[in-house]
Amino acid sequence: MHTVVLGTTGVTAADVVAVARRNARIELSSEAVAALAAAREIVDALAAKPEPVYGVSTGFGALATRHISTELRAQLQRNIVRSHAAGMGPRVEREVVRALMFLRLKTVCSGHTGVRPEVAQTMADVLNAGITPVVHEYGSLGCSGDLAPLSHCALTLMGEGDAEGPDGVVRPAGELLAAHGIAPVELREKEGLALLNGTDGMLGMLIMALADLDTLYKSADITAALSMEALLGTDMVLAPELHAIRPHPGQAASAANMLAVLKGSGLTGHHQDDAPRVQDAYSVRCAPQVAGAGRDTMAHARLVAERELAAAVDNPVVLPDGRVESNGNFHGAPVAYVLDFLAIAAADLGSIAERRTDRLLDKNRSHGLPPFLADDAGVDSGLMIAQYTQAALVSEMKRLAVPASADSIPSSAMQEDHVSMGWSAARKLRTAVDNLARIVAVELYAATRGIELREGLTPAPASRAAIAAVRAAGVQGPGPDRFLAPDLAAADAFVRTGGLVKAVEAVTGALA
Repeated sequence: MHTVVLGTTGVTAADVVAVARRNARIELSSEAVAALAAAREIVDALAAKPEPVYGVSTGFGALATRHISTELRAQLQRNIVRSHAAGMGPRVEREVVRALMFLRLKTVCSGHTGVRPEVAQTMADVLNAGITPVVHEYGSLGCSGDLAPLSHCALTLMGEGDAEGPDGVVRPAGELLAAHGIAPVELREKEGLALLNGTDGMLGMLIMALADLDTLYKSADITAALSMEALLGTDMVLAPELHAIRPHPGQAASAANMLAVLKGSGLTGHHQDDAPRVQDAYSVRCAPQVAGAGRDTMAHARLVAERELAAAVDNPVVLPDGRVESNGNFHGAPVAYVLDFLAIAAADLGSIAERRTDRLLDKNRSHGLPPFLADDAGVDSGLMIAQYTQAALVSEMKRLAVPASADSIPSSAMQEDHVSMGWSAARKLRTAVDNLARIVAVELYAATRGIELREGLTPAPASRAAIAAVRAAGVQGPGPDRFLAPDLAAADAFVRTGGLVKAVEAVTGALA
Protein backbone atom coordinates (compact mmCIF):
# COMPACT_ATOMS: atom_id res chain seq x y z
CA MET A 1 0.00 0.00 0.00
CA HIS A 2 1.20 3.49 -0.87
CA THR A 3 2.47 5.52 2.10
CA VAL A 4 2.44 9.31 2.34
CA VAL A 5 5.13 10.72 4.63
CA LEU A 6 4.20 14.10 6.07
CA GLY A 7 6.92 16.71 6.49
CA THR A 8 6.65 20.41 7.26
CA THR A 9 6.37 21.81 3.74
CA GLY A 10 3.03 20.57 2.49
CA VAL A 11 1.83 17.75 0.27
CA THR A 12 0.90 17.18 -3.37
CA ALA A 13 -2.51 16.86 -4.95
CA ALA A 14 -1.65 13.24 -5.74
CA ASP A 15 -1.05 12.63 -2.02
CA VAL A 16 -4.51 13.99 -1.19
CA VAL A 17 -6.22 11.78 -3.77
CA ALA A 18 -4.23 8.75 -2.61
CA VAL A 19 -5.30 9.19 1.01
CA ALA A 20 -8.89 10.21 0.25
CA ARG A 21 -9.73 7.63 -2.40
CA ARG A 22 -7.18 4.85 -2.13
CA ASN A 23 -6.66 4.67 1.64
CA ALA A 24 -2.93 5.41 1.46
CA ARG A 25 -1.21 5.13 4.83
CA ILE A 26 0.22 8.18 6.56
CA GLU A 27 3.46 8.53 8.48
CA LEU A 28 4.88 11.55 10.30
CA SER A 29 8.46 12.34 9.42
CA SER A 30 11.03 13.02 12.13
CA GLU A 31 11.20 16.57 10.76
CA ALA A 32 7.48 17.04 11.35
CA VAL A 33 7.63 15.60 14.87
CA ALA A 34 10.51 17.94 15.74
CA ALA A 35 8.64 20.96 14.35
CA LEU A 36 5.52 20.00 16.29
CA ALA A 37 7.49 19.73 19.53
CA ALA A 38 9.29 23.04 18.98
CA ALA A 39 6.07 24.93 18.29
CA ARG A 40 4.44 23.35 21.32
CA GLU A 41 7.22 24.63 23.57
CA ILE A 42 6.40 28.15 22.40
CA VAL A 43 2.70 27.70 23.15
CA ASP A 44 3.40 26.22 26.58
CA ALA A 45 5.67 29.15 27.44
CA LEU A 46 2.99 31.66 26.40
CA ALA A 47 0.33 29.76 28.31
CA ALA A 48 2.37 30.14 31.50
CA LYS A 49 2.46 33.94 31.20
CA PRO A 50 -0.15 36.19 32.78
CA GLU A 51 -0.76 38.16 29.56
CA PRO A 52 -3.69 36.87 27.47
CA VAL A 53 -2.86 35.33 24.08
CA TYR A 54 -5.69 34.71 21.59
CA GLY A 55 -6.51 31.03 21.24
CA VAL A 56 -4.13 30.07 24.03
CA SER A 57 -5.62 31.77 27.06
CA THR A 58 -8.70 33.56 25.70
CA GLY A 59 -12.12 32.73 24.33
CA PHE A 60 -12.75 32.62 20.60
CA GLY A 61 -14.32 34.83 17.96
CA ALA A 62 -16.51 37.48 19.50
CA LEU A 63 -15.68 35.99 22.94
CA ALA A 64 -11.94 36.60 22.57
CA THR A 65 -11.98 39.41 25.16
CA ARG A 66 -12.31 36.96 28.06
CA HIS A 67 -9.10 35.76 29.70
CA ILE A 68 -9.40 32.08 30.61
CA SER A 69 -7.82 30.84 33.83
CA THR A 70 -5.40 27.91 33.74
CA GLU A 71 -7.79 25.43 35.33
CA LEU A 72 -10.47 26.08 32.69
CA ARG A 73 -8.33 25.88 29.56
CA ALA A 74 -8.68 22.14 28.92
CA GLN A 75 -12.43 22.55 29.28
CA LEU A 76 -12.29 25.49 26.86
CA GLN A 77 -10.64 23.34 24.19
CA ARG A 78 -13.15 20.52 24.66
CA ASN A 79 -16.01 22.97 24.60
CA ILE A 80 -15.01 24.62 21.34
CA VAL A 81 -14.98 21.24 19.63
CA ARG A 82 -18.31 20.15 21.10
CA SER A 83 -20.09 23.43 20.44
CA HIS A 84 -18.72 23.82 16.93
CA ALA A 85 -19.69 20.24 15.96
CA ALA A 86 -23.08 21.64 14.97
CA GLY A 87 -23.46 20.34 11.43
CA MET A 88 -26.81 19.34 9.98
CA GLY A 89 -28.13 17.55 6.94
CA PRO A 90 -26.96 14.48 4.99
CA ARG A 91 -23.60 12.89 5.62
CA VAL A 92 -20.67 14.08 3.55
CA GLU A 93 -18.92 11.47 1.41
CA ARG A 94 -16.15 9.38 2.97
CA GLU A 95 -13.50 10.61 0.52
CA VAL A 96 -14.28 14.22 1.39
CA VAL A 97 -13.92 13.58 5.12
CA ARG A 98 -10.63 11.75 4.62
CA ALA A 99 -9.29 14.61 2.50
CA LEU A 100 -10.47 17.11 5.12
CA MET A 101 -8.71 15.28 7.97
CA PHE A 102 -5.54 14.68 5.99
CA LEU A 103 -5.20 18.31 4.96
CA ARG A 104 -5.75 19.49 8.53
CA LEU A 105 -3.02 17.07 9.61
CA LYS A 106 -0.80 18.49 6.87
CA THR A 107 -1.10 21.97 8.38
CA VAL A 108 -0.66 20.66 11.92
CA CYS A 109 2.63 19.05 10.83
CA SER A 110 3.91 22.38 9.48
CA GLY A 111 4.91 23.38 13.01
CA HIS A 112 2.86 26.58 12.87
CA THR A 113 -0.13 25.44 14.93
CA GLY A 114 1.29 24.53 18.34
CA VAL A 115 -0.40 21.13 18.43
CA ARG A 116 1.49 18.39 20.32
CA PRO A 117 3.07 15.52 18.35
CA GLU A 118 0.82 12.96 20.06
CA VAL A 119 -2.31 14.70 18.78
CA ALA A 120 -0.94 14.68 15.24
CA GLN A 121 -0.07 10.99 15.56
CA THR A 122 -3.62 10.24 16.72
CA MET A 123 -4.98 11.99 13.62
CA ALA A 124 -2.77 9.77 11.45
CA ASP A 125 -3.79 6.67 13.42
CA VAL A 126 -7.50 7.39 12.92
CA LEU A 127 -7.02 7.79 9.16
CA ASN A 128 -4.85 4.67 8.94
CA ALA A 129 -7.48 2.67 10.83
CA GLY A 130 -10.10 3.61 8.25
CA ILE A 131 -12.21 5.44 10.81
CA THR A 132 -14.27 8.21 9.20
CA PRO A 133 -16.04 10.81 11.37
CA VAL A 134 -19.67 11.54 10.54
CA VAL A 135 -19.63 15.02 8.94
CA HIS A 136 -22.76 16.79 7.77
CA GLU A 137 -23.53 18.84 4.67
CA TYR A 138 -24.22 22.17 6.39
CA GLY A 139 -22.14 24.04 8.95
CA SER A 140 -19.28 25.77 7.15
CA LEU A 141 -19.27 29.36 5.89
CA GLY A 142 -15.78 28.91 4.49
CA CYS A 143 -14.23 31.38 6.89
CA SER A 144 -12.44 30.83 10.20
CA GLY A 145 -12.07 27.45 8.57
CA ASP A 146 -14.56 24.77 7.64
CA LEU A 147 -15.58 24.95 11.27
CA ALA A 148 -18.42 22.48 11.76
CA PRO A 149 -16.97 19.79 9.45
CA LEU A 150 -13.55 19.99 11.11
CA SER A 151 -15.17 20.01 14.56
CA HIS A 152 -16.94 16.73 13.87
CA CYS A 153 -13.53 15.27 12.95
CA ALA A 154 -11.92 16.65 16.14
CA LEU A 155 -14.81 15.21 18.14
CA THR A 156 -13.84 11.75 16.92
CA LEU A 157 -10.26 12.31 18.12
CA MET A 158 -11.73 13.00 21.57
CA GLY A 159 -13.66 9.73 21.42
CA GLU A 160 -17.02 11.48 21.15
CA GLY A 161 -19.75 11.63 18.53
CA ASP A 162 -20.24 9.08 15.75
CA ALA A 163 -17.91 7.71 13.11
CA GLU A 164 -17.94 5.08 10.40
CA GLY A 165 -15.64 2.09 10.80
CA PRO A 166 -13.70 0.43 7.99
CA ASP A 167 -16.64 -1.98 7.66
CA GLY A 168 -18.95 0.90 6.75
CA VAL A 169 -20.95 0.68 9.98
CA VAL A 170 -21.54 3.87 11.98
CA ARG A 171 -20.78 3.44 15.69
CA PRO A 172 -19.89 5.68 18.64
CA ALA A 173 -16.41 7.06 18.01
CA GLY A 174 -15.14 5.94 21.43
CA GLU A 175 -15.98 2.33 20.61
CA LEU A 176 -14.18 2.53 17.26
CA LEU A 177 -11.06 4.07 18.80
CA ALA A 178 -10.96 1.39 21.49
CA ALA A 179 -11.42 -1.39 18.93
CA HIS A 180 -8.32 -0.13 17.10
CA GLY A 181 -6.22 0.52 20.19
CA ILE A 182 -6.31 4.29 19.80
CA ALA A 183 -6.49 6.42 22.96
CA PRO A 184 -8.73 9.51 22.78
CA VAL A 185 -6.83 12.79 22.97
CA GLU A 186 -7.05 15.22 25.89
CA LEU A 187 -6.80 18.62 24.23
CA ARG A 188 -4.65 21.35 25.75
CA GLU A 189 -4.20 25.08 25.10
CA LYS A 190 -4.82 26.11 21.49
CA GLU A 191 -5.27 22.56 20.21
CA GLY A 192 -9.04 22.60 19.88
CA LEU A 193 -8.88 25.81 17.89
CA ALA A 194 -6.01 24.54 15.73
CA LEU A 195 -8.00 21.47 14.71
CA LEU A 196 -10.89 23.58 13.40
CA ASN A 197 -9.34 26.54 11.67
CA GLY A 198 -8.63 25.68 8.02
CA THR A 199 -9.83 25.63 4.43
CA ASP A 200 -9.26 21.88 4.34
CA GLY A 201 -12.71 20.71 3.26
CA MET A 202 -13.06 23.07 0.34
CA LEU A 203 -9.45 22.44 -0.70
CA GLY A 204 -9.87 18.67 -0.60
CA MET A 205 -12.98 18.89 -2.76
CA LEU A 206 -11.18 21.22 -5.19
CA ILE A 207 -8.32 18.76 -5.60
CA MET A 208 -10.63 15.80 -6.22
CA ALA A 209 -12.75 17.83 -8.64
CA LEU A 210 -9.65 18.75 -10.63
CA ALA A 211 -8.68 15.07 -10.84
CA ASP A 212 -12.15 14.17 -12.12
CA LEU A 213 -12.32 17.11 -14.52
CA ASP A 214 -9.00 16.16 -16.08
CA THR A 215 -10.62 12.92 -17.24
CA LEU A 216 -13.88 14.60 -18.22
CA TYR A 217 -12.26 17.31 -20.34
CA LYS A 218 -10.34 14.68 -22.31
CA SER A 219 -13.55 12.68 -22.62
CA ALA A 220 -15.41 15.76 -23.86
CA ASP A 221 -12.77 16.38 -26.53
CA ILE A 222 -13.27 12.78 -27.67
CA THR A 223 -17.05 12.99 -27.78
CA ALA A 224 -16.87 16.31 -29.63
CA ALA A 225 -14.66 14.64 -32.23
CA LEU A 226 -17.05 11.69 -32.50
CA SER A 227 -19.98 14.08 -32.98
CA MET A 228 -18.04 15.91 -35.69
CA GLU A 229 -17.57 12.61 -37.47
CA ALA A 230 -21.21 11.60 -37.10
CA LEU A 231 -22.29 15.01 -38.47
CA LEU A 232 -19.83 14.78 -41.40
CA GLY A 233 -18.19 17.95 -40.17
CA THR A 234 -14.87 19.34 -41.29
CA ASP A 235 -11.76 18.90 -39.21
CA MET A 236 -9.99 21.75 -41.01
CA VAL A 237 -11.00 24.03 -38.12
CA LEU A 238 -8.72 21.97 -35.88
CA ALA A 239 -5.53 22.81 -37.78
CA PRO A 240 -2.72 23.82 -35.39
CA GLU A 241 -1.90 26.96 -37.36
CA LEU A 242 -5.40 28.31 -36.72
CA HIS A 243 -5.05 27.90 -32.97
CA ALA A 244 -1.51 29.26 -32.93
CA ILE A 245 -2.80 32.72 -33.87
CA ARG A 246 -5.01 32.76 -30.78
CA PRO A 247 -2.52 31.34 -28.33
CA HIS A 248 -4.66 30.05 -25.46
CA PRO A 249 -2.96 26.84 -24.28
CA GLY A 250 -6.17 25.02 -23.44
CA GLN A 251 -7.70 25.73 -26.84
CA ALA A 252 -4.65 24.35 -28.63
CA ALA A 253 -4.69 21.24 -26.44
CA SER A 254 -8.37 20.51 -27.08
CA ALA A 255 -7.97 21.02 -30.84
CA ALA A 256 -4.96 18.71 -30.86
CA ASN A 257 -6.91 16.06 -28.98
CA MET A 258 -9.80 16.22 -31.41
CA LEU A 259 -7.45 16.10 -34.39
CA ALA A 260 -5.72 13.02 -32.95
CA VAL A 261 -9.04 11.25 -32.52
CA LEU A 262 -10.11 12.09 -36.09
CA LYS A 263 -6.86 11.08 -37.78
CA GLY A 264 -7.67 8.77 -40.70
CA SER A 265 -11.41 9.42 -40.62
CA GLY A 266 -13.42 8.70 -43.75
CA LEU A 267 -16.38 10.72 -42.46
CA THR A 268 -15.07 14.22 -41.84
CA GLY A 269 -15.59 16.47 -44.82
CA HIS A 270 -17.72 13.84 -46.60
CA HIS A 271 -20.69 16.17 -46.84
CA GLN A 272 -24.19 14.86 -47.57
CA ASP A 273 -25.06 14.69 -51.27
CA ASP A 274 -21.61 16.10 -52.07
CA ALA A 275 -22.90 19.53 -51.07
CA PRO A 276 -20.06 21.03 -49.04
CA ARG A 277 -20.84 23.17 -46.03
CA VAL A 278 -18.95 26.41 -45.77
CA GLN A 279 -19.00 26.19 -41.97
CA ASP A 280 -20.17 23.83 -39.26
CA ALA A 281 -22.39 25.06 -36.43
CA TYR A 282 -20.73 26.73 -33.47
CA SER A 283 -21.24 23.73 -31.19
CA VAL A 284 -19.04 21.73 -33.57
CA ARG A 285 -16.70 24.37 -34.92
CA CYS A 286 -16.03 26.11 -31.59
CA ALA A 287 -15.64 22.98 -29.46
CA PRO A 288 -11.90 23.61 -28.85
CA GLN A 289 -12.48 27.23 -27.88
CA VAL A 290 -15.07 26.35 -25.22
CA ALA A 291 -13.33 23.27 -23.84
CA GLY A 292 -10.01 25.10 -24.03
CA ALA A 293 -11.26 28.00 -21.93
CA GLY A 294 -12.32 25.46 -19.32
CA ARG A 295 -8.90 23.84 -19.44
CA ASP A 296 -7.24 27.20 -18.83
CA THR A 297 -9.60 27.77 -15.89
CA MET A 298 -8.48 24.42 -14.51
CA ALA A 299 -4.84 25.47 -14.87
CA HIS A 300 -5.52 28.55 -12.73
CA ALA A 301 -7.41 26.44 -10.20
CA ARG A 302 -4.45 24.03 -9.96
CA LEU A 303 -2.14 26.96 -9.25
CA VAL A 304 -4.40 28.10 -6.39
CA ALA A 305 -4.60 24.54 -5.06
CA GLU A 306 -0.82 24.15 -5.15
CA ARG A 307 -0.35 27.36 -3.21
CA GLU A 308 -2.94 26.32 -0.66
CA LEU A 309 -1.32 22.89 -0.31
CA ALA A 310 1.94 24.66 0.58
CA ALA A 311 0.18 26.89 3.12
CA ALA A 312 -0.20 26.59 6.89
CA VAL A 313 -3.72 27.85 7.54
CA ASP A 314 -4.49 28.53 11.20
CA ASN A 315 -5.27 31.41 13.53
CA PRO A 316 -3.26 32.27 15.49
CA VAL A 317 -0.06 30.85 14.03
CA VAL A 318 3.25 30.08 15.66
CA LEU A 319 6.07 31.89 13.84
CA PRO A 320 9.71 30.73 13.77
CA ASP A 321 10.79 33.71 15.89
CA GLY A 322 8.54 32.58 18.73
CA ARG A 323 5.63 34.96 18.16
CA VAL A 324 2.06 33.70 18.12
CA GLU A 325 0.14 36.08 15.88
CA SER A 326 -3.46 36.40 14.77
CA ASN A 327 -4.18 36.62 11.04
CA GLY A 328 -6.84 36.16 8.39
CA ASN A 329 -5.30 33.30 6.41
CA PHE A 330 -8.29 31.09 7.16
CA HIS A 331 -10.46 33.12 4.76
CA GLY A 332 -11.48 30.84 1.90
CA ALA A 333 -11.79 33.44 -0.87
CA PRO A 334 -8.91 32.17 -3.07
CA VAL A 335 -10.27 28.63 -3.05
CA ALA A 336 -13.93 29.65 -3.21
CA TYR A 337 -13.42 31.72 -6.35
CA VAL A 338 -11.83 28.92 -8.36
CA LEU A 339 -14.44 26.43 -7.18
CA ASP A 340 -17.07 28.74 -8.65
CA PHE A 341 -15.01 29.35 -11.80
CA LEU A 342 -14.84 25.60 -12.39
CA ALA A 343 -18.60 25.21 -11.96
CA ILE A 344 -19.15 27.91 -14.60
CA ALA A 345 -16.73 26.26 -17.04
CA ALA A 346 -18.24 22.82 -16.46
CA ALA A 347 -21.74 24.18 -17.09
CA ASP A 348 -20.66 25.63 -20.41
CA LEU A 349 -18.90 22.43 -21.45
CA GLY A 350 -22.06 20.48 -20.65
CA SER A 351 -24.15 23.01 -22.55
CA ILE A 352 -22.16 22.77 -25.77
CA ALA A 353 -22.13 18.96 -25.56
CA GLU A 354 -25.93 18.93 -25.27
CA ARG A 355 -26.23 21.18 -28.34
CA ARG A 356 -24.21 18.68 -30.39
CA THR A 357 -26.42 15.84 -29.16
CA ASP A 358 -29.55 17.73 -30.14
CA ARG A 359 -28.09 18.34 -33.60
CA LEU A 360 -27.36 14.63 -34.03
CA LEU A 361 -31.02 13.84 -33.26
CA ASP A 362 -32.63 16.49 -35.49
CA LYS A 363 -33.14 15.21 -39.06
CA ASN A 364 -33.11 18.80 -40.34
CA ARG A 365 -29.60 19.43 -39.01
CA SER A 366 -27.94 16.02 -38.82
CA HIS A 367 -27.09 15.79 -42.55
CA GLY A 368 -28.81 12.53 -43.36
CA LEU A 369 -29.13 10.71 -40.04
CA PRO A 370 -32.57 9.27 -39.14
CA PRO A 371 -34.79 11.29 -36.77
CA PHE A 372 -33.63 10.83 -33.17
CA LEU A 373 -31.26 8.13 -34.46
CA ALA A 374 -34.28 5.81 -34.31
CA ASP A 375 -34.46 2.43 -36.02
CA ASP A 376 -37.99 3.02 -37.38
CA ALA A 377 -38.88 6.62 -36.60
CA GLY A 378 -42.44 6.95 -35.42
CA VAL A 379 -42.61 3.37 -34.22
CA ASP A 380 -39.33 3.99 -32.39
CA SER A 381 -38.49 7.18 -30.46
CA GLY A 382 -34.76 6.51 -30.50
CA LEU A 383 -32.74 8.79 -28.26
CA MET A 384 -35.40 11.51 -27.95
CA ILE A 385 -35.74 11.26 -24.18
CA ALA A 386 -32.05 10.65 -23.62
CA GLN A 387 -31.62 14.20 -24.87
CA TYR A 388 -34.36 15.37 -22.49
CA THR A 389 -32.40 13.86 -19.63
CA GLN A 390 -29.26 15.56 -20.87
CA ALA A 391 -31.11 18.88 -21.13
CA ALA A 392 -32.36 18.53 -17.55
CA LEU A 393 -28.79 17.94 -16.39
CA VAL A 394 -27.57 20.99 -18.29
CA SER A 395 -30.30 23.12 -16.76
CA GLU A 396 -29.20 22.07 -13.29
CA MET A 397 -25.58 22.76 -14.23
CA LYS A 398 -26.54 26.33 -15.07
CA ARG A 399 -28.15 26.76 -11.65
CA LEU A 400 -25.07 25.29 -10.01
CA ALA A 401 -22.94 27.83 -11.90
CA VAL A 402 -24.39 30.67 -9.81
CA PRO A 403 -21.41 31.64 -7.62
CA ALA A 404 -21.53 30.88 -3.92
CA SER A 405 -18.50 33.08 -3.28
CA ALA A 406 -20.45 36.23 -4.19
CA ASP A 407 -22.56 35.68 -1.09
CA SER A 408 -21.70 36.44 2.54
CA ILE A 409 -23.76 36.17 5.73
CA PRO A 410 -22.19 37.81 8.80
CA SER A 411 -21.70 35.62 11.87
CA SER A 412 -20.24 35.59 15.40
CA ALA A 413 -21.94 38.80 16.51
CA MET A 414 -20.47 40.67 13.48
CA GLN A 415 -16.89 39.73 14.38
CA GLU A 416 -16.84 37.43 11.38
CA ASP A 417 -18.69 39.85 9.15
CA HIS A 418 -17.46 38.64 5.75
CA VAL A 419 -17.22 34.98 4.81
CA SER A 420 -16.25 33.09 1.65
CA MET A 421 -18.94 30.39 1.36
CA GLY A 422 -16.19 28.21 -0.11
CA TRP A 423 -17.58 25.00 1.36
CA SER A 424 -20.88 25.67 -0.43
CA ALA A 425 -19.00 26.37 -3.67
CA ALA A 426 -17.21 23.03 -3.30
CA ARG A 427 -20.38 21.10 -2.56
CA LYS A 428 -22.16 22.37 -5.66
CA LEU A 429 -19.07 21.77 -7.80
CA ARG A 430 -19.14 18.09 -6.80
CA THR A 431 -22.70 17.86 -8.10
CA ALA A 432 -21.71 19.71 -11.26
CA VAL A 433 -18.84 17.29 -11.92
CA ASP A 434 -21.19 14.32 -11.50
CA ASN A 435 -23.67 15.89 -13.92
CA LEU A 436 -20.98 16.68 -16.47
CA ALA A 437 -19.99 13.01 -16.61
CA ARG A 438 -23.60 12.09 -17.34
CA ILE A 439 -23.90 14.77 -20.05
CA VAL A 440 -20.73 13.60 -21.80
CA ALA A 441 -22.01 10.02 -21.56
CA VAL A 442 -25.21 10.93 -23.41
CA GLU A 443 -23.21 12.63 -26.18
CA LEU A 444 -21.00 9.55 -26.39
CA TYR A 445 -24.08 7.36 -26.73
CA ALA A 446 -25.55 9.52 -29.48
CA ALA A 447 -22.32 10.11 -31.39
CA THR A 448 -21.29 6.46 -31.51
CA ARG A 449 -24.75 5.48 -32.73
CA GLY A 450 -24.62 8.24 -35.34
CA ILE A 451 -21.26 7.03 -36.66
CA GLU A 452 -22.51 3.44 -36.89
CA LEU A 453 -25.52 4.61 -38.90
CA ARG A 454 -23.22 6.13 -41.57
CA GLU A 455 -23.10 3.01 -43.67
CA GLY A 456 -20.38 2.79 -46.25
CA LEU A 457 -18.12 5.31 -44.52
CA THR A 458 -15.15 4.35 -42.36
CA PRO A 459 -14.57 6.18 -39.06
CA ALA A 460 -11.12 7.00 -37.72
CA PRO A 461 -9.17 4.19 -36.03
CA ALA A 462 -9.49 5.94 -32.65
CA SER A 463 -13.23 6.26 -33.16
CA ARG A 464 -13.51 2.57 -33.97
CA ALA A 465 -11.59 1.77 -30.80
CA ALA A 466 -13.92 3.97 -28.73
CA ILE A 467 -17.01 2.35 -30.24
CA ALA A 468 -15.69 -1.17 -29.65
CA ALA A 469 -14.80 -0.37 -26.05
CA VAL A 470 -18.11 1.28 -25.22
CA ARG A 471 -20.00 -1.65 -26.73
CA ALA A 472 -17.88 -4.05 -24.67
CA ALA A 473 -18.80 -1.98 -21.60
CA GLY A 474 -22.47 -2.85 -22.10
CA VAL A 475 -23.68 0.13 -24.14
CA GLN A 476 -25.65 -1.26 -27.06
CA GLY A 477 -25.57 0.09 -30.61
CA PRO A 478 -28.30 1.01 -33.08
CA GLY A 479 -31.54 -0.97 -33.15
CA PRO A 480 -35.19 -0.94 -32.10
CA ASP A 481 -36.21 0.89 -28.93
CA ARG A 482 -35.22 -0.71 -25.64
CA PHE A 483 -34.96 0.19 -21.96
CA LEU A 484 -32.40 3.03 -22.20
CA ALA A 485 -31.55 3.73 -18.55
CA PRO A 486 -29.13 0.76 -18.22
CA ASP A 487 -27.33 1.80 -21.43
CA LEU A 488 -26.99 5.37 -20.17
CA ALA A 489 -25.74 4.17 -16.78
CA ALA A 490 -23.13 1.98 -18.47
CA ALA A 491 -22.02 4.89 -20.66
CA ASP A 492 -21.76 7.10 -17.58
CA ALA A 493 -19.59 4.57 -15.75
CA PHE A 494 -17.44 4.13 -18.87
CA VAL A 495 -16.77 7.87 -19.07
CA ARG A 496 -16.45 8.50 -15.33
CA THR A 497 -13.87 5.76 -14.74
CA GLY A 498 -11.69 6.83 -17.65
CA GLY A 499 -12.60 3.93 -19.95
CA LEU A 500 -13.23 6.20 -22.92
CA VAL A 501 -9.92 8.01 -22.57
CA LYS A 502 -8.04 4.72 -22.13
CA ALA A 503 -9.60 3.18 -25.24
CA VAL A 504 -8.76 6.19 -27.42
CA GLU A 505 -5.26 6.70 -26.04
CA ALA A 506 -4.45 3.09 -26.97
CA VAL A 507 -4.63 4.35 -30.57
CA THR A 508 -3.63 8.01 -30.36
CA GLY A 509 -1.09 7.96 -27.53
CA ALA A 510 -1.49 10.21 -24.52
CA LEU A 511 -3.96 13.06 -24.99
CA ALA A 512 -3.27 16.50 -23.60
